[in-house]
Amino acid sequence: MAGRWQRVLLKLSGELLAGGAGHGIDEAVLTALADEIREVHALGVQIGIVPGGGNIYRGLAASTRGMDRVGADYMGMLATVINGLALQHALERRGVYTRVMSAIEMDRVCEPYIRRRAVRHLEKGRVVVLAAGTGNPYFTTDTAAALRAVEIGADVVLKATKVDGIYSSDPVTQPDATFHPHITYKEILDRGLAVMDLTAITMLRENRLPLVVFNVGRRGNLLKVVQGEALGTSVTE
Repeated sequence: MAGRWQRVLLKLSGELLAGGAGHGIDEAVLTALADEIREVHALGVQIGIVPGGGNIYRGLAASTRGMDRVGADYMGMLATVINGLALQHALERRGVYTRVMSAIEMDRVCEPYIRRRAVRHLEKGRVVVLAAGTGNPYFTTDTAAALRAVEIGADVVLKATKVDGIYSSDPVTQPDATFHPHITYKEILDRGLAVMDLTAITMLRENRLPLVVFNVGRRGNLLKVVQGEALGTSVTE
């Protein structure tokens, strides 16, 4: 079965890569993700990935403890590069050619992010990991995912989470929270739902780019979403 979309932007949080430990990179989680991404890639789908860095270092949290926000954010961006390199190694062990491109230049480690070059890699069938956020402090990797999705002409943003989709409140702390199989960007903004940060949601809305929020922890979900199955929450305008 072919993919529903030709080009997707997958947003992976650092917390996902940490697994149950809550920090660092869980090899079992990394292996499972790489296997799923390989299956999607085998459909002929072009894949861009924006990793978070919260499993290694979270700049915003550090700034609340007194560290300079700009310096803390740069440390968080570097953490996403570490996660990106880990993803690259896991994917290439499975025969999936992968390029890590960083918004902060570090030529001996990975390529600099250049939009046209990223698109060319995708067209050649390479998975492209877009690391270091936007390259600027005060912007989250959610915003980076929205920005990169628009820049590379992605058909959809897939936000991989630990829950089944978008709820009226946190389903972990509020068991009676209502699940939303479909919701609009306006409803997210009006209700103040913590799906992605305000800048990311606004950018996706303005560019009419759909978003799917789903649970990547269940084996096969990523493939099912890409194939068009009604999983998670679909967000449109």
